[in-house]
Amino acid sequence: MTPAEVAGGRLLVCPTPIGNLRDVTLRVLDALAAADAVACEDTRHTRVLLERHGITASLVSLHEHNERARAAELVARMRAGETIALVSDAGTPLVSDPGFALVRDCLAADVAVEVLPGPSAVTTALVASGLPAERWCFVGFLPRKRAELQRLLAQAAETLVAFESPRRLAATLGVLRELDPERPAAVCRELSKLHEEVCRGTAAELAAHYAAEAARGEIVLVIGAAEAGAASREDALAALRELVAAGARPRPAAGVVARISGLGANELYRELTREREHEHGE
Repeated sequence: MTPAEVAGGRLLVCPTPIGNLRDVTLRVLDALAAADAVACEDTRHTRVLLERHGITASLVSLHEHNERARAAELVARMRAGETIALVSDAGTPLVSDPGFALVRDCLAADVAVEVLPGPSAVTTALVASGLPAERWCFVGFLPRKRAELQRLLAQAAETLVAFESPRRLAATLGVLRELDPERPAAVCRELSKLHEEVCRGTAAELAAHYAAEAARGEIVLVIGAAEAGAASREDALAALRELVAAGARPRPAAGVVARISGLGANELYRELTREREHEHGE
C-alpha cells in the first residue's frame, strides 16, 4: 500500500444480490452504511436494496453513459479522504456491468481499492449447471453474428459461461446443435428468484425445448467444452469464408477446402450458404 493510499480515501467494490435481496453479505451492508456515497448503476434500483435493509445513503449514478466523466469526480473525492462504495444493479460490478473505468482510474491515482466477495450469476450458474468447473471461461454476452458465435462455440476448450437474451436463446441453441447435437449445456434462468429454473440437457434437447417454449427472464447459458473436431470444422469454414471473400466461387472453394480438411464439401457449402442468408436477413 502506497502513502497516497494510506492518507486518502478508498473505493469499496460491493457485490449485490442477483435476485433475492437477502443474499447480500453483512460486510457489504456495513460498507454501504458507512460510505460517504454509493456509486450505483440505477439509483432507483439500489434504493430498494438499501431501504429493505434500513440503510440511508447518498447515491450517485454511475452507468455506461457517464462513467468516464463521473470517475474523475469520484476519484477526486476519494483522494480528499472519502470512502465510495461501488455497486451495480445485480452481482459483482465490472462483470458485464459498469465500474471498470472507475477502478482503473483509482489504481492510476493510487487510491485504495477493496473488493468485497459476494453474489455472482456467473459462478452460481456454473455450479448449478453440473458441468466441469475446474477450467472455465466467462465471455459476457454472446456475439450476435452467426459466424462469430460459431467460432466462439467451436473453439471453446473448456466450460463456457455466457449471458444470453431470452429472445436469442433458441437461435443460439440451434447453432450449438448444428455444431454438435450431443454437446452438454444448461440454461440457468432467473437465478435466486421466485421462478428460478435450471434446464440441463444436450444441445439438441435444449434447442428443441426452447424452440417450442420461449424463455423469459435473465439467462445464463453454460456450455460444455467443444470436441477437438469442432474447432477443425470452424477452421475449415473460416478458410472457406476467406476464399469466397477473395473472389472464389463458393461451390468450387468448398471442394478445395473439403479435400484439405477431410470434411464434406456439401456440408461446408450448405453452412456457408446458411450463414450468408442469415446475415443478409439481419
